[in-house]
Amino acid sequence: MDSKPKKLAVLIDADNSSVNSIESVLEEVAKYGIASVKRVYGDWSSDTLKKWRDVLLPHAITPVQQFAYTTGKDATDMILIIDAMDLLYGGALDGFCIVSSDSDFTPLASRIRESGLMVYGFGRKQTPESFRKACDKFIFVENLSVEESKQDKVKKNDEKESKIESSILELDKYTLNLIYKAVKDNADDSGWAYLGAVGTYITTVKPDFDTRNYQHDKLSSLIKALDLFEIKMKGSQMYLRKRSFSTFVKFVQKAINQHSDKNGWASIQSVVEFLKKSDFNIRDYEEAIKSIHSGWLEFSENGEMAKIAKLMP
Repeated sequence: MDSKPKKLAVLIDADNSSVNSIESVLEEVAKYGIASVKRVYGDWSSDTLKKWRDVLLPHAITPVQQFAYTTGKDATDMILIIDAMDLLYGGALDGFCIVSSDSDFTPLASRIRESGLMVYGFGRKQTPESFRKACDKFIFVENLSVEESKQDKVKKNDEKESKIESSILELDKYTLNLIYKAVKDNADDSGWAYLGAVGTYITTVKPDFDTRNYQHDKLSSLIKALDLFEIKMKGSQMYLRKRSFSTFVKFVQKAINQHSDKNGWASIQSVVEFLKKSDFNIRDYEEAIKSIHSGWLEFSENGEMAKIAKLMP
């Protein structure tokens, strides 16, 4: 398998990008490959781009001049698109990073993807959905690391737990259903799905999906925080499947059948030991067993034994 890093072209629309986020954008680009080409487009005779001049040299970004012959930014968009097509036909790149919040680059992203190259988009959260979905992956610049004052860091640490809890509650229904579907469509016969495949599925359907929107650096930590899936590890690889209470009840009943006396009673401890050998990942097995409704199980007076409840006729 070819492990060579991907060669990427980073094309920046200065009119629709924040100069303050460019360092963080380039750090994020480095996760996906090498920025072989770095260009920023705009009218450099304009005072509005004055701050950009200070970051060009330190980051080896080439400025491309485009005078605004008419009111608006169409001229800048056009020269960026022309350059992108020239680079595409040159055949030396593996992908493009388009830094802009402008939907005018939607056709460009689609055309590049048609040629089999990756497209990474970088823009603000108000970037139109058409451009976000035209990219293979879209990253919100608000999620990228920025400098924080010491006071901000202290405040952030103090509020970390409540922030994470509220972020999980803010997980929209569409995204949650998408995660469920990703697990279902990538699961084996036992319902287990590899986390890497789940992540790829989600990003393919929703290119702007980013765990940092929910205060988590990785998909694995978001999944754990949701506490909606069973989790197991195979070496360094994580697998998950949807929690199923009915499956858990069936396993408990199976354990009781295997460890019961002639009257049908089995010690809860023996049931717990049986469950620990299964794929269930539960914090407190005994508590989970005792939470099962009396319609399924009966418990002894001392709470140490359980048997399968007789169904009412």
